[in-house]
Amino acid sequence: MLIADLGDIRLHYRLDGPEDGAPLVFANALGTDLRIWDGVLAALPDGLRVLRYDMRGHGLSDAPDGPYSMGNLVRDVERLMEHVGMTDAVFVGLSIGGMVAQGLAAKRLDLVRALVLSHTACKIGTRAIWEDRIAAVEARGLAAISGGTLEKWLAPAYRAAPDALAIRHMFERTPLQGYIGCCHAISGTDFMTPTSGLRCAALGIAASKDGSTPPDLVRETIGLIPGAQFHLMRGAGHLACVEKPADYAAILGAFLSAQGHGVPPVSDQLGM
Repeated sequence: MLIADLGDIRLHYRLDGPEDGAPLVFANALGTDLRIWDGVLAALPDGLRVLRYDMRGHGLSDAPDGPYSMGNLVRDVERLMEHVGMTDAVFVGLSIGGMVAQGLAAKRLDLVRALVLSHTACKIGTRAIWEDRIAAVEARGLAAISGGTLEKWLAPAYRAAPDALAIRHMFERTPLQGYIGCCHAISGTDFMTPTSGLRCAALGIAASKDGSTPPDLVRETIGLIPGAQFHLMRGAGHLACVEKPADYAAILGAFLSAQGHGVPPVSDQLGM
């Protein structure tokens, strides 16, 4: 277990792959931790140096009292990347992780070479929606909203499978102050202007059964970045990386290959 002591926060993180591999960073969704990427990593080609971490308030990272700002979350991963000596990375962010990705790219293009904005947007929900969510979990806890959350997150077929229970447990065991702190960060964020100013390679990934960040919302955000690509995963939900990790890895791998980032072209992988 690796813990980065950044002074005001300690973040749990993991590094996989060769030290000289092409750098790739994953940022998790609200109410999850770095384990949501396990299946994707297992399906990616060799040659990548992968950094995963538990966002402030999640997993095994510190969960200080909130509220948190999006600036806090961006600064956390900025310092974490400096801590491990990682620059020029492709940054993959899901949901709130995708908002962090946008903020980091706008601030530190030396750290971010390209973006994968997965099931996310430059603005998610309204202040009123997030205030209601915060009030609900303060009054009744995360278990009270987990059923409704998973209905929005997971495609019906996966929601009925035994593996969905692990996602429920992960969500319900998120530190309450961490979840609420990150809700405040999302509520106060609108990245339309900084994201529209980005000039880097970018890929948007959406899913047809995503009830939290529907495909049109993701498409609108990725459309702010000139030349960005968009991919719709059919039959998957908000956590498509968990539901269909091999498909997700294939989409990500193709994007990395197109950027010349540690993944050989498909013809090379097949020995052609």
